[in-house]
Amino acid sequence: MKNIAILGSTGSIGTQTLDIVRNNADLRVTALAAGNSVDKMEEQVREFRPLAACMWSREAAEDLRVRTADLKVKVLYGMEGLLEIAVMPESQVLVTAIVGMIGIRPTIAAIEAGKDIALANKETLVTAGHIIMPLAREKKVAVLPVDSEHSAIFQSLNGELLGRTGERTGLYGDLGIEKLLLTASGGPFRGRTRAELADIRPEDALKHPNWNMGRKITIDSSTLVNKGLEVMEAKWLFGVELDRIQVVIHPQSIVHSAVQYADGAIIAQMGPHDMKLPIQYALFYPERRPLAGERVDLFALGQLTFEKPDMTAFPGLALAYRAAETGGSMPVVYNAANEKAVELFLERRISYPGIAELIQEAMEGHRIIANPTVEEILAAEQETHQRIREKVSRAPGIIL
Repeated sequence: MKNIAILGSTGSIGTQTLDIVRNNADLRVTALAAGNSVDKMEEQVREFRPLAACMWSREAAEDLRVRTADLKVKVLYGMEGLLEIAVMPESQVLVTAIVGMIGIRPTIAAIEAGKDIALANKETLVTAGHIIMPLAREKKVAVLPVDSEHSAIFQSLNGELLGRTGERTGLYGDLGIEKLLLTASGGPFRGRTRAELADIRPEDALKHPNWNMGRKITIDSSTLVNKGLEVMEAKWLFGVELDRIQVVIHPQSIVHSAVQYADGAIIAQMGPHDMKLPIQYALFYPERRPLAGERVDLFALGQLTFEKPDMTAFPGLALAYRAAETGGSMPVVYNAANEKAVELFLERRISYPGIAELIQEAMEGHRIIANPTVEEILAAEQETHQRIREKVSRAPGIIL
């Protein structure tokens, strides 16, 4: 029996993780955590009977506590509750599917407690990879990627990992990796010029051609900011320099990513548009279990195509490489500025190109901290948010 705790259980990754639990009798949910979706959490608690459940707000937790008074579940709230769940002795694996930088502290706490991490929280490595990965190596715990692209790279490394000791802790430097090929669909606006993107509306950007995701991630995918965050994440997960991480536009989203080796061989992972595959692989690694669902029909597919990303039309990707090259606290600012920019775009306060413009402005105004602590990371996030709020408050209409 493998016991798992899930942070972000009511979101897309969290609910699909619970689907996998339903289909595997040797998985048990020991704890669940979510934002403020009390209705969904109550349903999950009644079905999976965890030992603990956490809501972000005190009010939501009190509501859940009343609703589940007939059950033996400990109801928690806030960061204190997330940290308690992260270190529960009953769990072996923490699935971090929570959105935002609030995932950093629970992930660190879980690693300190010897838990393996099934990682679906980009912000953790983007902003604190310099803390997370050395700690995972020190504690000898696995950081197993759940994102489809990073899972694909991990799966493509498997043949080279056999018999090696670094497979659980991100030590890939001696595997002969020449390049990581990180694929992206290109989103709904692939092929458009920057001028043609000026009139894009939120409802247009929320139509992803292949994947069904949350609102923010869907916008991030359309701007290629999501791919920029994945570049930074790959750097930390696999210990590869930025100039060896290449983004490839692949509209069919069948090749989820690949590894090019020093001898010229390219090993790729292909599959359907189904996040359950990487989630299940992370939960049962190195075992590969049966998974019901769609299969790729190569005959029906006919062809696969690949293109270079247009970093002029989609400057968010170029800014991500710049933030990662600068290092220190700059990736924090990139991530935090994008969060507020997407929020403002969805509120129709900025234009679609304004997302990248706001990120660039925030980066140019930031004083870099070379090796930030967790406290400095969170402070840089708040500082970035505050600067953007002040800018918005001075502008009654469209600001970019």
